[in-house]
Amino acid sequence: MQDILSLMNSLRRPRLLVRTARIGADDYRREKHLRRILPGLAPGRSGPVLMRLIEIEASLDASRRASDASYSVARHVEVLAAMLGEARLMRERA
Repeated sequence: MQDILSLMNSLRRPRLLVRTARIGADDYRREKHLRRILPGLAPGRSGPVLMRLIEIEASLDASRRASDASYSVARHVEVLAAMLGEARLMRERA
């Protein structure tokens, strides 16, 4: 668990993106949000879900840095908010 949380702490993203995701994380509802972000994947333990979210976020960040036309800031905020929400759940359960 600490490795995943350490990985999250080492992420460097634009301040406005993170601030917006933190606001979104306050309203994070696992069942509702994961169904939209990870369609077809039943929400299980937070660890594997968080790792999948980290992979998706890394892809989104690569698109952002490359100024890819398909990049969606709304999707990026949604995934970051889910990551913060899942990390919060992991800390609460530990």
